[in-house]
Amino acid sequence: MSKSRSFSIYLLKEGFDATNSLREEHVLESETNPQSLPDDATLFVLDSAPRPPWWKFYFGIEKALVQVSKGALVFLPVEDRCFALSFGHVSHNLLDTSYEYDFGLRVTLNSLDPRKLKSTDTLEPGAAKRQRTQLPIESELTFFDFDRDSSILRSLTGKVRDEYKDLIRHATGGTNLRISTDVEAGALVGLCETLLELYQSEEHKNAFPDIQNIIPVRDPAQITALNGKLLDAFRSGNPDLNITVPEIINYSDNLYVAFSGTGGSLIYDDVYISRYYEYLDEHTVDLDAIGIEELRHHALLLTDEDGNGRDRYTIFKSLVFDTTLEEAQGETFHLCEGNWYRIDDAYIARLSAYLDPLCVDSDLPPYDHLSEGEYNQAAAVVNPGVVCLDTRSISPDGHTAVEPCDLLVARENVATFYHVKVSTLSAQLSHLFNQGVNAIELMRLEPEAVDKLEALLRQALPETDADGAVDLVRSRQYALVFGIVTRKDPAGRSLNLPLFSRISLMRSMKALQLMDVPGRVMFIADQSQAAEGRKKKRKTRKSAATAEEPHAEAAE
Repeated sequence: MSKSRSFSIYLLKEGFDATNSLREEHVLESETNPQSLPDDATLFVLDSAPRPPWWKFYFGIEKALVQVSKGALVFLPVEDRCFALSFGHVSHNLLDTSYEYDFGLRVTLNSLDPRKLKSTDTLEPGAAKRQRTQLPIESELTFFDFDRDSSILRSLTGKVRDEYKDLIRHATGGTNLRISTDVEAGALVGLCETLLELYQSEEHKNAFPDIQNIIPVRDPAQITALNGKLLDAFRSGNPDLNITVPEIINYSDNLYVAFSGTGGSLIYDDVYISRYYEYLDEHTVDLDAIGIEELRHHALLLTDEDGNGRDRYTIFKSLVFDTTLEEAQGETFHLCEGNWYRIDDAYIARLSAYLDPLCVDSDLPPYDHLSEGEYNQAAAVVNPGVVCLDTRSISPDGHTAVEPCDLLVARENVATFYHVKVSTLSAQLSHLFNQGVNAIELMRLEPEAVDKLEALLRQALPETDADGAVDLVRSRQYALVFGIVTRKDPAGRSLNLPLFSRISLMRSMKALQLMDVPGRVMFIADQSQAAEGRKKKRKTRKSAATAEEPHAEAAE
């Protein structure tokens, strides 16, 4: 049996080949005399100079120790397209705009046995949450807890169907395709011809129906308009715009962050868009001079303690943004990993159909305070029947604190738990929704949590009122309301929330539904004078530079 070898394969977009797919600053060398290179193929190699590892100097080791990086890129014309085969850590030398973003994923969807999956990488755009799920036995997609309504499937690993076993043994697909195969160099063209056929196939729609509700934008005019919206958001410091590492990170590697593109950079210990603004400030770069090409040229770098680069991602590929276009009414667009996605209209309609009936008129006073805590306390003072439980915990001893809610009201034979948030930032709202569901789950699973809640209620209410509230809680006659403070018209209902907040809310409401707990959302009128100041501040570059959340989207 021939030896199986691992390949990492990219499909270049139409019009790209060996002459225009590499970055200007690449350090690869053209190799002109390979003996077994397929006809018309072009080979570039990475032959870096030896250098000592950082720990040699750290421990004062005198022995000569060096490490080197080697790699190669092969450009292989196939039919009217061109493939790039990457060996070693060299694929970052390809232009982000040169290859098909979905090549590996589509090939795996069209070639894998849907009953023999081993691993998935998913992305929840709302919180830029990346997750890898692996199972010890081959399984169907349903066993990977993949939520097609809220996640993008980025990568899939498994065994290929029987008809492809002679060509490919295992496959992992995301942007690129990683396969194990025993084909020889002379048969690479035939292999890539098969991969091109798989990429163009629609078989995945039968094997994995409705796997994604997010569709790539391909219209050049629409992409240009969306890029314009992105630049407007970038130059104004719009909090809808954030930055994240567009890959799953192995934090055990002790990685750091730096930037490149307009000079040297400080090294940071985490990824925030504020760091990039600071970097531009250091080099006195006018934000109005930044265009899409500059965002594609500037880069976010992952480094070691000494600043030695490991991985490189363009700023454009690392940005996360959620927006709409006037000429595309009813459609929402999301920028993720350098590509624009249109959210399926039918999915948007399903979101609205599910969430809008859950939006109710506010029965809490308007917000005219300096903080959520002050508002919650004031709401309890105005209405003696309202109990403020903000910052109080019902978690069992030794566990992380869990608030039962911000406000609790017992009336009409129902104990209503109110969770209040002065924000329409996706990351904060996702936390709010999860907090509400987690509190209910805790009370269902831990009797000690209910005991602690009873003690809080008896401390805050007269005995008769406390008895009634406690009876409702213990008999599970309760409901949950998310109260969102905003200046938006409540008539907008769920459309008042960012897209991925709506997705997160729907997931939380369904979780409550499974526990037979009625869930509602209401919009509390923001009448505070400070709100305008906060909004204005968030629109300045300084506000972006002082943001404390690594990823938060807004629709304020």
